[in-house]
Amino acid sequence: MFEIATALLIGFIILLLLLFLHARKQNPDYFFLVGKVVLITGASSGIGRACSFKFYRHGCKVVLCSRNKAELIKVKESLELQTTALGVKAITPEVHILDVSDISHVEKNVQNIIEASGGKIDIVINNAGVSYRGHVTSTQLEVFQKVMDVNFLGQVAVTKAVLPYMVKSNGGHIIGIGSVQGKIAVPHRAPYTASKHACQAFYDSLRSEVAHNNIHVSVVNPGYVKTNLSHSALTDDGSSYGKLDETTAKGLHPDVIAKFVVHSVILKKKEIMVAPFHHKLVVWIRLICPNLYFWLMKKRTNV
Repeated sequence: MFEIATALLIGFIILLLLLFLHARKQNPDYFFLVGKVVLITGASSGIGRACSFKFYRHGCKVVLCSRNKAELIKVKESLELQTTALGVKAITPEVHILDVSDISHVEKNVQNIIEASGGKIDIVINNAGVSYRGHVTSTQLEVFQKVMDVNFLGQVAVTKAVLPYMVKSNGGHIIGIGSVQGKIAVPHRAPYTASKHACQAFYDSLRSEVAHNNIHVSVVNPGYVKTNLSHSALTDDGSSYGKLDETTAKGLHPDVIAKFVVHSVILKKKEIMVAPFHHKLVVWIRLICPNLYFWLMKKRTNV
């Protein structure tokens, strides 16, 4: 009973803090983005595709990367039909095939992509990822490896590839698309939540290491987002989940996440959580009242 009362008090304090921060909301200067080179992984759909449109419309050169060249070309064609929001001249998007799960070649492939794009990189958005649905006891170890390769090591490899260019130019911005599940772990998502926790720790370490090079690091942690991520999610045996979750179907539109990604660059935000209030509350409960959090997660599994 005491823990529930404490959680409610924490929730009330967080609400007041959010209202205060909202009142002090800064006005983004979108002209800052004009002419920036933005490399986006997983740009063929979902959050990556939405980010492509946001940055392109503000005068950026977007370098679209994913495994699916046909879908990337569709994104490029759609972009070229757009006009920039501020009347600046649009820069032709580029399309490059990149499989971030191919860990041994990611770093070199990204370097080749940057060189082919003019040898300059200002912003990288590490978005490519895979989800998971299953039970730890029945999940093959290879599935854990696959999820970690794509979601964690893939982001690390892309980041390591762009860092030399950013250090040389004494500036840049790295954005990791994380998840609320990088802050809290939920049942039946173990490989996914583990990979997102790892990303969070990686970026937290990286941020302090590259600050003296004028390189900024942001982590954008969405809640549920209405994308096809659950369709392609891996299951215990490595096969695709193949359907849309109810929670995913009711999630935020990718455009909402993309807007916060843009703001993270302009306002140099270190971390942004884009999720409903009750998701944010659970993060605080995990931090301050862990036993209550564990009880909630146990109830979620219907045990």
